[in-house]
Amino acid sequence: MNDNTEVKLHFLDYWRVIKNRMGLILLTFFLVTVSSGVYVAFLPKEYYSRVTMEIKPDNNKGLDPINMGGMNRADPTFISTQFNILKKTEILYPVIEKLDLVSKFSPAGMRMSPSWVARVLERSMNVQEQRNTTLIEVGVYNTDAKLAAVIANTIATTYRDKRIDDLKRNVDLTLAEMRDELDHKRNEVKKLFAESATIRQEEEIIDPDPENGNAIVSLSEKPLAQYEQLVVEKRNIVDQLRNQLTRIDQLQPEELLEALRTLNIDDPTMLKTLPLLQDAQAEEAKLLNSGLGENHMRVKSLRAQRDVYRATLAQQLDSIKRSQRTKFNIEETNLKTLEVKLDELRRKQIEEKTRLTRYVEKKANYLSAKQLLMAIEQRYAAAMFDKTLSTIPVKIWESAEPGLSPEKPKIPVYMALAMLIGAVVGVGLAFFIEYLDTSVKTIEDIEKYLSLTVLAVVPRDIAVLIKQKRDSADAEVYRILKANIEFNQTDREANTYTLVSGGPAEGKSTTLNNLAYTYAKAGARVLVVDADLRRPSQHRFFDVDNSVGLAEYIQHKVELEAIIKPTKLENLSFIPSGKLPQDDAGVLNSPRMGSLISQLKKQYDIVFLDSPPILGVSDASLLVSEVDNTIMVVQHRRFPRGMLLRVKQTVAHVGGNLIGVVLNNVDTKQDDSYSYYSNYNDYYSPQREPGVGEKKTRATAAALPEEGEKY
Repeated sequence: MNDNTEVKLHFLDYWRVIKNRMGLILLTFFLVTVSSGVYVAFLPKEYYSRVTMEIKPDNNKGLDPINMGGMNRADPTFISTQFNILKKTEILYPVIEKLDLVSKFSPAGMRMSPSWVARVLERSMNVQEQRNTTLIEVGVYNTDAKLAAVIANTIATTYRDKRIDDLKRNVDLTLAEMRDELDHKRNEVKKLFAESATIRQEEEIIDPDPENGNAIVSLSEKPLAQYEQLVVEKRNIVDQLRNQLTRIDQLQPEELLEALRTLNIDDPTMLKTLPLLQDAQAEEAKLLNSGLGENHMRVKSLRAQRDVYRATLAQQLDSIKRSQRTKFNIEETNLKTLEVKLDELRRKQIEEKTRLTRYVEKKANYLSAKQLLMAIEQRYAAAMFDKTLSTIPVKIWESAEPGLSPEKPKIPVYMALAMLIGAVVGVGLAFFIEYLDTSVKTIEDIEKYLSLTVLAVVPRDIAVLIKQKRDSADAEVYRILKANIEFNQTDREANTYTLVSGGPAEGKSTTLNNLAYTYAKAGARVLVVDADLRRPSQHRFFDVDNSVGLAEYIQHKVELEAIIKPTKLENLSFIPSGKLPQDDAGVLNSPRMGSLISQLKKQYDIVFLDSPPILGVSDASLLVSEVDNTIMVVQHRRFPRGMLLRVKQTVAHVGGNLIGVVLNNVDTKQDDSYSYYSNYNDYYSPQREPGVGEKKTRATAAALPEEGEKY
């Protein structure tokens, strides 16, 4: 709520500045608008002619032998690039030369350079695109309608011819590059083919189709697989013999028969002797069991025979072991020989595969180069075919024609812009002057900078109340002033007042006269003393002769009773200023003036002394020091705050009692912040009834009491 109120107040402040400075704003607006209108009226009239043409990107972008770019794609910057090219000197210089624009554009008696003419021509050009098309418009402004059309058409044809020439040069350059590339590729293909053939012959490589990359390439057949099989078989035999030999070493002669069967060893001696040994042992056991003794002949005979068999078997077992070991050693030697041979074959095969890899890589390079060569030959043939066809990268669809009416200056646009600028400059100037203006504008200014109470706000063009035949609404502001004076004075016995101001014509005398009238209408015995001896004005308000007055009394020429004059109001008296001697400007600086104020203070309820401006004149300072209370009159928006601060300091310096400020001559109709001060015009009018129109108000005004009556 508070934020909204603050924003609203700020807006009202801005609007108040605009209203108060409306005259300046309107003057600035008028001057800018009229000046712009005069300026536009004298601007040269320019005609506009345009040519419409279609532009296409170049199909040839240089050497692209295998079409790596794929299909042609639109370049988003192509159109904008052409806009810039159209304004470059490569296009404009030929146009300038063809049309002799140097002599046509140069000022009278001068011949400018082509670069200067090119800049002038560039500024007169307008290039724009028709949306979603490849059409562009090239327009030219010129004071000569026919010349504008000729220039536009010449620019279009020059650009078209330049694009065609560039395209032909690009094609020729591309063909030359492709021919060089063809020769280079042919030599490269021949070289690669010869190198691959040499490797194939030297390494005895079998290639059924050297021109086919999918052909199976192999080396000459070698018995590597056979040797690998033989090594495996021989290794099995050696392992088997090693196992048999280990078993035989662990056997006893009696175990040979069964072991030899298990080991698949056939030995006739062993097969014949071993059963005999077994039979002898069995017979021996039979005889011993039958009761024969160890020394029996038959037992001894069997044991001798058994020992012979056992010795025979032992000898045969040693023979078998030697035979098996010899066989094992032979087979192991053969295995090592085969393994050495196999390792050699494998090493040779690795070397042969390396040679095969060299050949495969060389063949692949050859086939790739051959394929690229064929692609270049195809592109070259296509380029040669395209060269025979006519290519038009730029086509003019609509030639420029002379304009029928001027296009520049656009008077409505210029004037609308001038009016906008005038309004902006006027408002800106108003706020700038408002910023520089340090005069008092609001009650807040007085309270902030002077630290004084505002007793009343007096509207502009207020009437002199004593000259009114009837009571009017203007009197209400002085009733408010009277009430505030009574509220703000601390000494109830104080009854002498003077109104001071910093400069002349701030409404001090009128305010004093109306305030005195208000006090008198309220029933007080009031005396007005015109102490402004230099520029008296109160006698004109009261319509009283000013030939004799205060000046003569101070000079002891007349008595007090002779200078006190009655007025239209019964209890309101007046002492005119009299005639100030030329050689005695400081007549107020007299003890007689102080004693006069003391005497009048006792004789009247309220005494008002009108004084000159306090700055620069000593009379006002003297009066301020003698009276009980002083009121400062400040004219709205006239003098700077620094001057008013000096008035306050002067009053304080001479010992005056400054009780408040009257803000005078406020335009309440223009300044909304004071509009409520004028509401009493309707609110306090006792004859005005709610709902009654203006005619009735005027009718009741005629029935107001005469000015002699009190209210």
